[in-house]
Amino acid sequence: MLAAALQRIAQAVLTALAASLLVWAMLPLAPGDPAYRILKARAPQHEPLPAEIEQMREDIGLDRPLPVQYASWLGKVVQGDLSVSWRSGRPVAEEISKRLPATLTLLGLALVISVGCALALALISARFRDRWPDRAIRAFSQIGAALPTFLFALLALQYIVVNAGVGKVLSGGALAYAVLPALIIGVDRAAGWTQLMRASLIEVMDSGFAHVARARGAGETRILLRHGLPNALLPFLTAIGVSVGALLGGAPIIEAVFTWPGLGSYALEALSARDFPVVQAFVLVSALMYVAAALLVDLAAMAIDPRLREPRR
Repeated sequence: MLAAALQRIAQAVLTALAASLLVWAMLPLAPGDPAYRILKARAPQHEPLPAEIEQMREDIGLDRPLPVQYASWLGKVVQGDLSVSWRSGRPVAEEISKRLPATLTLLGLALVISVGCALALALISARFRDRWPDRAIRAFSQIGAALPTFLFALLALQYIVVNAGVGKVLSGGALAYAVLPALIIGVDRAAGWTQLMRASLIEVMDSGFAHVARARGAGETRILLRHGLPNALLPFLTAIGVSVGALLGGAPIIEAVFTWPGLGSYALEALSARDFPVVQAFVLVSALMYVAAALLVDLAAMAIDPRLREPRR
């Protein structure tokens, strides 16, 4: 198992390096001269002179070959230097470190809600297959998977926060006010996961060993929990790992709607102001979180299924 785990870790490192190359390419491939944009962002009323632009290009290393620029940028990233915001002139890493805990709190709570809801609903749906609980849950999952997250957020903001007075429009980052936006994200993710988990559970319930268990007198609930759930967990874990990117991608809109002081709302502000170092850092952090989540899911899958403990050839 150790060799297979080391292989997964090496693959994750290579994926992170490839992601860092794509993230770094955002700046040199962006339209316009980065040196000009930096000077214009810091002094909007002043039109930069050619000498100022040239000096800025030298200061940020744009006069060097692209491979040297990437190596220099990667070296700084490894040391925790994510460049400087064009708008504020402050280190991006410092701004991210202040906002990242709020985003992790929101997404962590959303992940717990989504996993709990998906497991509970899928178990109920599979237990009462083709009966009214199953039909109601399937209708919820189809509607939830079809509608965008921001629509749920706007409806909750209007009818729950504004009309019912539950929560605040200006949350300020308090943990108590993270429940509603986390619930919006969690329920949205749970819709798709419920469909996958239900299908996996029903497939197991129709398998040969489930029929043998019934012949021996085991009840449906026991078969579902004892045999169905463990065998259906592997594809469910894989779906969670793949969907972490969707959780991160939906965070900026939810944070903006509920004024949650996290990394997503900060990235949206930077995107509207064309503050590329901040956008670049947000994409990099998101990619690294995705790679880390996928690695954890791979290791968990190896612990559940012995067949995955052999190194890949």
